[in-house]
Amino acid sequence: MTLGNLKAPDKTVAQPAEAGTPNLEVAMRVPPSAGRKSKRERLENRKTWLPDDTRSGTIVAMTTPRKLNVAVVGLGFGAEFIPLWQKHPETDCYAICQRNPEKLKAMGDYFGVERRFSDFNALLKDPAVDAVHINTPIPDHAWMSIAALKAGKHVACTVPMATKIEDCRKIVALVKAMGLKYMMMETVVYAREFLFIKELHEKGELGRIQFLQASHQQDMDGWPNYWPGLPPMFYATHCVGPVAGLLRLDAEYVSCFGSGTIRKELIEKYNSPFAVETTHIKFKDSDLSARIYRSLFDTARQYRESFDVYGSKKSVEWPLLEHEPLVVHTAKLPESKIPKLVKCPDFAKLLPRSIAKFTTQGVYDAKKKTHLSFAQGSGHGGSHPHLAHEFATALAEDRDPFPSARQSANWTCVGLCAHQSALKGGAIVKLPAFTL
Repeated sequence: MTLGNLKAPDKTVAQPAEAGTPNLEVAMRVPPSAGRKSKRERLENRKTWLPDDTRSGTIVAMTTPRKLNVAVVGLGFGAEFIPLWQKHPETDCYAICQRNPEKLKAMGDYFGVERRFSDFNALLKDPAVDAVHINTPIPDHAWMSIAALKAGKHVACTVPMATKIEDCRKIVALVKAMGLKYMMMETVVYAREFLFIKELHEKGELGRIQFLQASHQQDMDGWPNYWPGLPPMFYATHCVGPVAGLLRLDAEYVSCFGSGTIRKELIEKYNSPFAVETTHIKFKDSDLSARIYRSLFDTARQYRESFDVYGSKKSVEWPLLEHEPLVVHTAKLPESKIPKLVKCPDFAKLLPRSIAKFTTQGVYDAKKKTHLSFAQGSGHGGSHPHLAHEFATALAEDRDPFPSARQSANWTCVGLCAHQSALKGGAIVKLPAFTL
């Protein structure tokens, strides 16, 4: 059996039955305590209830809480996570959702998932679903997240959170009002290279951090119809996440310049001419700033995600080419000895044994079935099982995941505000208050 060509995500999930944007005000009219449950109540809801084996027929609860039921929505890139939810000790891949019936059946059969939905709204009505993992096209991220939160489901969503600041605000407000969890599944902050730099920082080996920069360059020609002409900073979280995430900083304001010009037929899609957008970020309550740059079309470059950190004792630069070693610079050595090539270690040791192997391999037996984003991004640095583990443990421990809804909004809005700045010739644009 073949699963077909999974090279690019497609619009595979049904639109909501009702017309228009979900009404946030309806949710906001719910009393603040409604929808919220104490940690004890949430644990009660996760218990498995069985009849007592006495003649009274009394119902008793097992002491071990049941696994959290995760539904994967969108089965292109999303299929990479199905076995992670199946094998994680805190979760089960309870259901999958895909509008295309042939693809739904193929994936369900391949991974052995029995509950299958071709309609997103039908999935949300299933009371057994605890959380949804949204892996649909970018234009669907916001409305699906909003609908899921209104239905009382926790949400994990691939990047970015939204393409409009107002939608980010709605998601943050709903998470607070409903007492739920939201996590934007940003791969770079769980990639092995980032985890290595984080480990060096936590050990004090970098010294005082002085500057951070990141890039994400990719040729998006041939991707689905919502991609052509997309402003580079609309999809900037792979750059923003690491520069903000290392020290858990919040972006306060940005200044961005556009450079170059893409093809005329691409400009018409979003009325954005820029081939490259470069942004400076000023962080709140910090002496640090960061630089990020992004390109999507008409710029010759091998796929690259990069993150460079400059400290007073050591600095770390990601390689210019994929699969090359990191470069670690150590201060106060003879000039020729300052740089050193370092092979980045893997961090599977941080994971449950049941999913640790997925830091170095995809989920399919055949490479031809691997999603294009996984192939171009070199497996996203082994980040997928770390993402699943963070979301699962955050729900089990009743804490905010990293990044939380507010942090996800801050990272996403950096890009949206940056593009506004570029259209204004580099004018300073402040981040919305709800992201701080």
